[in-house]
Amino acid sequence: MFTLNLDPNFTPYTATALPHKTFTFYGGEPHIKIEEHFDTSQIVTITHRLNSFNALGEVCIAADALRRMGVTCINLCIPYFPGARQDRVMVPGEPLTVKVYATIINSLGFGKVTIFDPHSDVAPALLDNVEVISNHAFISQVIQLIGSPVKLIAPDGGALKKIYKLSAYLGVHDVTECGKSRDVATGKLGGFKVYEEDLAGADCLIVDDISDGGGTFTGLAEALKAKNAGKLYLAVSHGIFSKGFDVLAQSFETIFTTNSFRDVNHPVVRQIQLSF
Repeated sequence: MFTLNLDPNFTPYTATALPHKTFTFYGGEPHIKIEEHFDTSQIVTITHRLNSFNALGEVCIAADALRRMGVTCINLCIPYFPGARQDRVMVPGEPLTVKVYATIINSLGFGKVTIFDPHSDVAPALLDNVEVISNHAFISQVIQLIGSPVKLIAPDGGALKKIYKLSAYLGVHDVTECGKSRDVATGKLGGFKVYEEDLAGADCLIVDDISDGGGTFTGLAEALKAKNAGKLYLAVSHGIFSKGFDVLAQSFETIFTTNSFRDVNHPVVRQIQLSF
């Protein structure tokens, strides 16, 4: 197998990487030139971090270039699936963004599409030939790095199904459920609740798939401390961190994430490299 790593800093496979050159025209269009000297009868896996719509365009032109070179079996590895949080139409006038991305990717006819810890079951249901990698190995590594017992924290109702599967895998049955409310018109968060009366100084690990602005986790941190939590840790599979770490760093001992979305360098963050 060969890989075509469209982001040179993201190389999740140990297979031979195909040399290539990419650039963007002045009109904004991405372009690629792949070196021709390789066995085109072999499987080629395109890898990328889809953190912009232009990155999806790079995947599209890369797949086209490979097919024009005679490659017949092309796979795709995109750990962060974009638009996965837009898996319902909440108010009239909004798109079903996850389906837009899935439709484009399906049209490219990949033999396999690998995604990591998707936000919900919607993205995998929409994708053809999908392979879903769970967060189990990632969280197992996080717990080893913490080095002491922790209580698993489900941040909201949407995380319950995944966290109970995770707890069964880890053999950790100390799970605390939490809740929050969101104004669908404004997106404002509030009403953070911890459904346990007294955490009695227990160290807690909040587990979720995405951290964007971080409001969910700072709100939960305050609610957990009000219930006598000990040290707080956060583990998110996809770290966007659009508002930085100043506020999050005040609440958590360590924030664990992967390199599925971007590279992070901050004293409070421990980033784990994905390897498939």
